[in-house]
Amino acid sequence: MLDRGASHPWLAVVLLGSAALAPAHGRSDDTPPLVVTIEAPRDIAQWTAAGSGSRIDAADIARTRPAHASELFARVPDVWVSRGDGQESLIAIRSPVLTGPGACGAFQILEDGIPIRPAGFCNVNELFEVDFAQAAAVEVARGPASSQYGANALHGAINIVSHRPGPQPWTVGLEAGPDDTATGRVSAGSRHWRLDAQGMDSNGFRDAAPVGEQKLGLAHATDLGRWQVTSRLAASNLNQETAGFIVGKNAYRKAGLRRDNVNPEAYRDASSARAASAWRTVLGNDAALSITPYARWSYMDFLQHFLLGQPTETNGQRSAGVLLDLRKPLPGGIDWQGGAVVEYARGFLQEFQARPLTTGTPAQQATRPAGVHYDFEVGSRMAGLWQALDVPLDAAGRWHVLASLRGEYLDYDYDNRALDGNTRDDGTPCGFGGCLYNRPADRKDDFTNLAGRLGLRHGELADGQWHAALSSGFRPPQVTELYRLQRGQTTADLDSERLDGVELGYRRAWSDLRVDLTAFGMEKRHFIFADAQGFNVSDGKTRHYGLEAEATWRPATRHELNLAASLARHRYAFDRVASGGETIERGNEIDTAPPFMANLRWLYQPRRDLTVELEGIRMGRYYLDAANSARYPGHTLANLRVDWTANPHATLFARLTNLTNRNYAERADLAFGNYRYFPGRPRELFVGIEWTP
Repeated sequence: MLDRGASHPWLAVVLLGSAALAPAHGRSDDTPPLVVTIEAPRDIAQWTAAGSGSRIDAADIARTRPAHASELFARVPDVWVSRGDGQESLIAIRSPVLTGPGACGAFQILEDGIPIRPAGFCNVNELFEVDFAQAAAVEVARGPASSQYGANALHGAINIVSHRPGPQPWTVGLEAGPDDTATGRVSAGSRHWRLDAQGMDSNGFRDAAPVGEQKLGLAHATDLGRWQVTSRLAASNLNQETAGFIVGKNAYRKAGLRRDNVNPEAYRDASSARAASAWRTVLGNDAALSITPYARWSYMDFLQHFLLGQPTETNGQRSAGVLLDLRKPLPGGIDWQGGAVVEYARGFLQEFQARPLTTGTPAQQATRPAGVHYDFEVGSRMAGLWQALDVPLDAAGRWHVLASLRGEYLDYDYDNRALDGNTRDDGTPCGFGGCLYNRPADRKDDFTNLAGRLGLRHGELADGQWHAALSSGFRPPQVTELYRLQRGQTTADLDSERLDGVELGYRRAWSDLRVDLTAFGMEKRHFIFADAQGFNVSDGKTRHYGLEAEATWRPATRHELNLAASLARHRYAFDRVASGGETIERGNEIDTAPPFMANLRWLYQPRRDLTVELEGIRMGRYYLDAANSARYPGHTLANLRVDWTANPHATLFARLTNLTNRNYAERADLAFGNYRYFPGRPRELFVGIEWTP
């Protein structure tokens, strides 16, 4: 289906690999499983000891069967993963949806506690590189979390927890849906191995927008002397034809526009691979040591259909590092943890425009020439140290102080492989004051950051537990903010963004009810944005306040209700005219920041072999621009999921999304004088089977 897609051969390799790992003669391995107790050094339980976070377990993930990350993260309070076209997305965690070349640096994405990309090389769509649909769990830390998760955990962090090796009969899942959508999943495990693989192919619900993707996870566990060793390989591949915004006020409500694709030539091809090996041993005095070397690679090629001239961007990175974690109990019941990380990365970016611009104004045509716009490489080195303490204050252990501190150093060595300045690639000048694209001369930059957290916890979950915390987060400027400059800017002198937060929380669990409530306030300094000249600057300030609620109630044996909701305000705390004619005024709400979001789910099990889940999602209205001149009215959606275990070997399932067939927008904004929308999908039915021979 896809012109550039090697998706089907790739999937064949995955399926052949699963067959190789399946037990012989269709029998599972009866050998007792190897007990491997390696834990991610940045487990969500450490964060929620005096902070806010959520964990989506394997049962919820399996029931959701998410085709896109937005379907899964809707279950987490104050988190919005907005859906673009295909597998594209933007993330918000206690924040507005952040856009711009380095906005993705506000969120740390990890796999088994290891960031999936090096600091400084984020991508706004990087969730499509991880296999959240087959994870053992998905963890979300909300609020500034750099003291635990490192650079880029400014507003929060997402950790994908993979399955560990252990006996697992091989399982095949097949699903079919509208627009010739087909999804296949395979899982298999033995004493030492675990494999999870999936492939998806769809024509897409919008015109000329097919998508195909494949993901593979392979793990191995063994004992080597005193060491428990778990090694993992993860890989992903995506080929999609991309449909952009539809334009015009309320265009998402018009049947003739919802499926339109005005850029059928647009595409995105992306691949990634990651490998890690965690070595864990127990030292004297109950100390535990973990050493994890890791390596990563990613490559992406896509058409920037949203820019005049439609240049092609190609980027990639290779990186490797070592993560060390040491845990040791101290006298007085104190739990101490410390660690270090060192990492090296090498990345590149190229932008090339194939043809001269023939539309737009004479100035736009003159300043956006055909040829090379950018061609650079960046080498980076990162080193970090951290430690954390959990100190009981009384003999009963009801009062605890939790403190953590992290320091990181990051440097960039930028090498411009094109001509310096804002000329054409042959050195001739552009009219109207020079070309739009400006290539800085070779340079080096470095950033040193500290982040900390001080928390206080009182009580036990069964009696009611309170926590209060002060925390800070940071994100260094991304390489695209520093070296992909425009107009007359020859140097971007940027500071790291900083976010300071305070929160107060209460949680309690009864026999049939669990409640988790949090109030928070945060202030961000050195906010990076493009000013009226198109220069990247870092002197913005924003403030964020909110309430979050998460609850589970079992009113009867066969019924369960789950709630995730948030009420928040995100405001500018400075005045400035920004790029694109946007006017920022102190006190205005930040655009694309819904004050209210909620998810309510009713889980009903009328019989042991039948499960029904009805989900309601509410997205509140939000402003579309910094001037607060226009709003999206919000929407309410309903989804239905049914699982029936027909026999011990087969489960039949169905998903009916957008039950009421509502016309809505996945994301909306107002830019360059145009209302722009990613239209929501209509009512869709997916059916499938999971088979365990």
